[in-house]
Amino acid sequence: MRRRWLSAAASLPREARDTLFLLAVIAWLILPQAARLPGWCVALAAAILAWRGVLAVRGAPLPRPAWVLGLLAATVAATWLSHRTLLGRDAGVTLIVVLLALKTLELRARRDAFVVFFLGFFTLLTNFFFSQSLPIAAAMLVGLLGLLTALVNAHMPAGRPPLAQAARTAGTLALLGAPLMAVLFLLFPRFAPLWGIPSDGMTGRTGLSSTLRVGNVAQLALEEGIAMRVKFEGPVPAARDLYFRGPVLSSFDGREWKPLLPRLGAYVAALLPPVALQGLGEPVRYTVTLEPSNRPWLLVLDAATRAPTAPGLEAVSGGELQWVSTRPVTDLLRYQAESHVEWRANVQGRSALLPPHYRELPPAYNPRTLQMAADMMRAAPGGAADKPALVQAALERLRTGGYVYTLEPGVYGEHTADEFWFDRKQGFCEHIASAFAVLMRAMDIPARVVTGYQGGELNAVDGYWVLRHSDAHAWTEVWLAGRGWVRVDPTSMVAPSRTGSRQRLSAPQGAFATAVATVDPNLLAELRQAWDAVNNGWNQWVLNYTQSKQLDLLRRLGFRSPGWEDLSYVLIGIVVAVALAGAAWARWERSRQDPWLRLLARVRARLAQAGVPLPPAAGPRQMAAAVTNRFGEQGRPLADWLLRLEAQRYAASAPAPLPALQRELNRLPWPALR
Repeated sequence: MRRRWLSAAASLPREARDTLFLLAVIAWLILPQAARLPGWCVALAAAILAWRGVLAVRGAPLPRPAWVLGLLAATVAATWLSHRTLLGRDAGVTLIVVLLALKTLELRARRDAFVVFFLGFFTLLTNFFFSQSLPIAAAMLVGLLGLLTALVNAHMPAGRPPLAQAARTAGTLALLGAPLMAVLFLLFPRFAPLWGIPSDGMTGRTGLSSTLRVGNVAQLALEEGIAMRVKFEGPVPAARDLYFRGPVLSSFDGREWKPLLPRLGAYVAALLPPVALQGLGEPVRYTVTLEPSNRPWLLVLDAATRAPTAPGLEAVSGGELQWVSTRPVTDLLRYQAESHVEWRANVQGRSALLPPHYRELPPAYNPRTLQMAADMMRAAPGGAADKPALVQAALERLRTGGYVYTLEPGVYGEHTADEFWFDRKQGFCEHIASAFAVLMRAMDIPARVVTGYQGGELNAVDGYWVLRHSDAHAWTEVWLAGRGWVRVDPTSMVAPSRTGSRQRLSAPQGAFATAVATVDPNLLAELRQAWDAVNNGWNQWVLNYTQSKQLDLLRRLGFRSPGWEDLSYVLIGIVVAVALAGAAWARWERSRQDPWLRLLARVRARLAQAGVPLPPAAGPRQMAAAVTNRFGEQGRPLADWLLRLEAQRYAASAPAPLPALQRELNRLPWPALR
């Protein structure tokens, strides 16, 4: 079969072969975007490319321009219907993909091919509008080499040169250009917001939500994607302290937890009164690499006493210990933070001074939970005033009441707390935290739900602490007199391994993963860690190469207070040095030419000035005859010198060495130039 395909490809005319190769490269460029493009766009592009391939193989004529114009009009209308605009990233990419495919129906001359090449390069770049991951970069590198191969092949019109020859030339050109590209990447000044790839602020990304309705976090836990990476400067804190704080939800309407001011969304923390936060013990310093979420939350280890810092980052906080950015995180973000795993917040004051939202419960919801709270307050030795004892009693009920931690608790009804405490007795962290907070408020204890990430795992390859979406977690905080806000994780009573030994629930494995785990239980984890380390290196050194890193590079080179002007000077200096090196190399390359040929070329150029043009292939004897015919006896000395030059090259014994002939030429009387 393989030989048959190779034989068929070898028998194709060159035009058909080159067209099929270009179509394959175009398909490769479009393929990574197939999942993001409208279905009709992918189908239309595939149909056009297939149609053009059939025409090339059959040698059939291309369709008339009316067909192309009709398809173009249909494309514009379909793009408008799909995106309700012809502007913007998504609509623009849709149009570019179809225009590239349509242009292949006009491949009649080299000029049309060059238009296709440039559209192909632009389509290649549009892949990075959606993802700058390492696999996409590798795929686009292959596409770049394919386009360069097609471009080089188009500049070889004679004969039927093999594509492998064009590919070698393209690879050589790419390697020669790689050092210059590396220098530009390292030193070309990055001016925000002009530098970088635009993000679509209307596109939702996977991540924590600004509200919590029972079921949301459970759905998130099925995803193994990475949410953030953390590099600790010192030892990693204990598992019980690895709580990375996200949205704080304090308003409950019976079905859903929301921020205190839901109309203001995630920015509520910046508008609340500042909290009196006191860190205890030594701080933990670390660096967070946060994946894009299109949310403003800056996840930090609980609790951060200072704002996270990063170039261009504006972080604000308020009364709920949550840090947010002034704009959504739409790109990979790397920031430094400092936290205390032991802390006290709002210790001073009375619970009556807290906003009433922390005690409010909607009427007519969870009546059995309210009754249980009243019974527990009556049964408590210290009565309703002994709030710490009531908290411990609720935790003890969770620990000994037969409650189960599961990823599939079923669909909860209207009274979620009642169903958890009395009927189902099973749930995920959000069910447990919500039911516990409702019980606390029913006992007149201020309480709120905090969401974020808990736990994580160490990547032994690169030393980064990795938190995945499956580490998403919800816990509660209660306010106690003399202690302020205190973290209480009721899930640890139901499933101590979830927070104590960093175990998480996970979705069932597929057949392949199960088979690999049977052979080597650690193989999949090791492979994933290796890939995560490679991907993290790409993120840290390429995607997160910011102006601050450029300036750090200049500091290591000896600049004391570098700025973007210094970057420009260094870049210009390197470009000039490279240009001079290229000129020196070209001069050296010329010096490597045969000095005999160089001397002969010198005579040919001077004879051309005298009105005796000679072909480049003319030898000394032919040149001597032309001189004699043109100048007669006046040109005899030059003709004799040319014959001696020929003898120097081809005679068995040279009459004179080449340097002597060169000196003789300098003293030779030339015929009058006219």
